[in-house]
Amino acid sequence: MQQAKQLGADGVVFGLLNPNGTVDTARTRELVELAKPMNVTFHRAFDMTRDPIQALEDIISVGGIQRILTSGQDSGALEGLPLLKRLVSLAGSRITIMPGGGVTPRNLDRILAAIDVPEVHMAIPVDVESKCEWRNPNVYMGVAISTPEYVVKSTDGAGVKRVVDLLKGVGK
Repeated sequence: MQQAKQLGADGVVFGLLNPNGTVDTARTRELVELAKPMNVTFHRAFDMTRDPIQALEDIISVGGIQRILTSGQDSGALEGLPLLKRLVSLAGSRITIMPGGGVTPRNLDRILAAIDVPEVHMAIPVDVESKCEWRNPNVYMGVAISTPEYVVKSTDGAGVKRVVDLLKGVGK
């Protein structure tokens, strides 16, 4: 936490649960205090809680947490829309519910049509060819389904702009 502050991070992401599937409010509160004045997101540990409504209230009661990252306790945010919709309604302006998990440019419009959220968590990857000029054709460093040796995963800036525009309502 201290290093994140020293390096100028805007925020941190963490989530602590008790063995019984409830939010560990005591340890979460300690970390929130250490994180101040950075933004805090309670991560997808939320999706592993036994009672998401109680977990929502517990996280809010800690104070100092700006958002909860969640798939709606399902395999992805699209599948978790029923719970996400309920969480957004119950949270109101007390905390932001950030849908995440399987959110893509392809399904984002369906998610935003179902729930009114100001933020989403997603990856918009693009393959970028390596700048290596010499390539050894005899060595393969991974499994067949992994990224090839001479390709680097990066973020698609144009894709991010399209998503930001969609979230801001540009073109509606």
